[in-house]
Amino acid sequence: MKTVVVIRDIGDEKQQLGVCYVIDGKKVIFKSESIERGWVDNKKNVSCVPAEMYPLKKEYSSRFKKELWELKDVEGRSECKFHAANYARQLNGCIALGETRVDMDKDGYYDVTNSRETMRKFHKAMGNDRDAVIIIEDLIKFDEYEKEI
Repeated sequence: MKTVVVIRDIGDEKQQLGVCYVIDGKKVIFKSESIERGWVDNKKNVSCVPAEMYPLKKEYSSRFKKELWELKDVEGRSECKFHAANYARQLNGCIALGETRVDMDKDGYYDVTNSRETMRKFHKAMGNDRDAVIIIEDLIKFDEYEKEI
């Protein structure tokens, strides 16, 4: 069974950026940038999910009309999937992957590039598996620091 690891390294209440790895045994077989909505107390449709370990299952999405990987057992949440998106605002609690970080729309926030192709590569790395595990880690836990802005 493969392990997906997302290490969040930049974030606020608007967005979370990180790096995503797919690990097969002890070998990293995929790496990309990740983007999510920011942390808003795990609120449905506006927040990323809590940093934790979750089961990951490949299932058919009637909304996207294709099979996608979905995080399971997220408290108070459902339908948290991996799908293509370039901007955090295109996500409702899901995770998107991209090639590089660039402020494409000049709003002062990084976006991810080439998301559709990066998601294709992610699915290829996951192969024919239908079950995996995902570990999400916050490199810096922003709620542990006082803001002085």
